[in-house]
Amino acid sequence: MQKINSALLKDMFLGGANNLINNKAYVDKLNVFPVPDGDTGTNMSLTLKSAVDEINKNTCSTLKELGDSITKGSLMGARGNSGVILSQILRGFSKAIETKDELDIRDFALSLDSAKKVAYKAVIKPVEGTILTVIRETADYARDVYANYDNFSVFFDDLLKKANEVLQKTPELLKELKNAGVVDSGGQGLIFFIEGMVKTFKGEELKIHDDNSKSSEKLFEEDIHILDENPQFGYCTEFMLNTVKLEPNDLKEKIEHMGNSLIVVGSDNIIKVHIHSNNPGKVLEIAGEFGELDRIKIENMRLEFKERLEQNKEARKHSDNFEEIGKSQKAFSIISVSVGKGLNDIMKDFGVDYIIEGGQTMNPSTNDFLNAIKKINQNDIFIFPNNSNIIMAANQAKELSEKNIKVIPTKNIPQCIQALISMNTFMSFDENETLMSEAIPNVKSGQVTFAVRDTVSNGFDIKKGDFIGLSEKEILSCEKDANTATINLIKSMIDENSEIVSIFYGEDIKQDKADLFKEELQYEFPDLEIEFYYGGQPIYQYLVSIE
Repeated sequence: MQKINSALLKDMFLGGANNLINNKAYVDKLNVFPVPDGDTGTNMSLTLKSAVDEINKNTCSTLKELGDSITKGSLMGARGNSGVILSQILRGFSKAIETKDELDIRDFALSLDSAKKVAYKAVIKPVEGTILTVIRETADYARDVYANYDNFSVFFDDLLKKANEVLQKTPELLKELKNAGVVDSGGQGLIFFIEGMVKTFKGEELKIHDDNSKSSEKLFEEDIHILDENPQFGYCTEFMLNTVKLEPNDLKEKIEHMGNSLIVVGSDNIIKVHIHSNNPGKVLEIAGEFGELDRIKIENMRLEFKERLEQNKEARKHSDNFEEIGKSQKAFSIISVSVGKGLNDIMKDFGVDYIIEGGQTMNPSTNDFLNAIKKINQNDIFIFPNNSNIIMAANQAKELSEKNIKVIPTKNIPQCIQALISMNTFMSFDENETLMSEAIPNVKSGQVTFAVRDTVSNGFDIKKGDFIGLSEKEILSCEKDANTATINLIKSMIDENSEIVSIFYGEDIKQDKADLFKEELQYEFPDLEIEFYYGGQPIYQYLVSIE
């Protein structure tokens, strides 16, 4: 009977990752709502890319070593719900193979069963019609039929056929998918990954397409800076080193005293280095002794910090109606996810200590949260994810950190601001958790953006380019212009208890246009208090908060 050893499984994993990366744009488009924020394919690709980087750092000569690298890399790189669930699927599979020297068909089937169990255990309220359904029914099928096979190729063909059948059923299990006319994006991403593994097993070489290679490299090279104090080390330094004289860990030991935020990874005699240092020239000099330097990039972070301060001053001109909160020293720290110059500044004004740039289409990974946590001296830390697709990564970081972390499950910016308003810096950490969690339901949240495809949803015949208003995962308005879509969204959201409507306008909205729209809203809703703030967020023209 055929067997799969560590070398072959490694190649299969890399082939699966490459196949998903090549198809991530397609997966991104499988979004329930026709809005420009589909990011499932990107999140799953970045999760696998992190696992690939970890594999390339180690020898992985045994199945246990390979599984450990896959588990660590995917766990640290997990982004978004789909990425976190994928990391748990891989963790369950890796756990099952750690005592094996080789895998036969039975071993592979039972490893899939372990993957299913770990993934389901990681999700508090599993939803059928998602990636979980695809892994569950595929794993159950493998467990039930493996004894009928003595040939991996035939087994894999039938397994992939079953997975695709399950995927096609997902719209029948989840109303939102059926209404949008799409299959589940996470399930499709998982099938692309399995398909790549099967093709590699059969001898097909899967490489990342040139266009995806460039985008993948760009995503890998992005430095997600935490917006905190004036940086201790002033220069963000990145470069590639072509060398046969030393391994990545050897170079890491030689330069780690030169700064922080150090990343040293490599394969095929190429080492990639990222470090924040006050002496980038010395770092390059040390590395240059062992080979040729390439793709050198040095950025002055202190200059960026000063520029950001000036931008925040400008942003405050548009948000000075917010009441000042107490400036007393907190006994805890707050990390918040945000994107947009104005929103970042508002967060700071309301007591947030560290901001991680991110949100729709740019979900921070588990490792991004851990890096932020490490930067904080205090032990008690609140995290505000501000997006339902980021909460799982934040909770995963909480479990990995030794500090006392509490994740306030905010799904959007208005919920975060409402929770921050309720904060009392003179009360305890636990008391503030209760205060902020209880404040979240007191605000209604909505967003206005544009449709990226034709569809029918909630009775609306939506055309590409239309502006749509969403609240609580439901489309409540659809119009040809953003202002009318916002007005109708507000009409659908308000009730007799509504008093205040706060609007955060995005990066595409000029201040004079926002001022005119505020007057229009005041006329349209004379009994409500209308407040406008510069948010500067991408994708969404307006964020709406109703209290």
